[in-house]
Amino acid sequence: MSETYLPKGLPRPSAGPDGLAEPYWRATRESKLVIQKCTGCGAWQWGPEWVCHQCHCMEIDWIEIEGKGLIYSYERPHHPVHHALTGHGAYLVVLVELPAYGNVRMLGNLLGDPHQEVVIGSAVQAVFEPHDEGDPAYTLVQWRIRST
Repeated sequence: MSETYLPKGLPRPSAGPDGLAEPYWRATRESKLVIQKCTGCGAWQWGPEWVCHQCHCMEIDWIEIEGKGLIYSYERPHHPVHHALTGHGAYLVVLVELPAYGNVRMLGNLLGDPHQEVVIGSAVQAVFEPHDEGDPAYTLVQWRIRST
């Protein structure tokens, strides 16, 4: 059994050429989940932007949140989207809605059997998957079904 859901050899996620997402990636290395919150209107948002989606304020903070959400949608790819995934088989990608944070949605993999039944609305918990072999090292946010 692999210690990570995805195989080694995938490229390190990028904070973008402007470094906008760097606070997010830095937080994941500390097993923390952060998203943006506007200091003007209080709206939550994801993905990262320089301006608030609601009020267009430029004052946006990164806030640590509880990594709990609900499966909004999913896909079960069977084809490799990167050569490191060749032979890895099917895997589950979920779109997770965070009701406590303005219903923002985040993507990630659903841990466990890639052929499991996925029920829309299922409660999930964020799981931090370190890739210490990366240069530099990085951590992915994955999701697992939360037991009630």
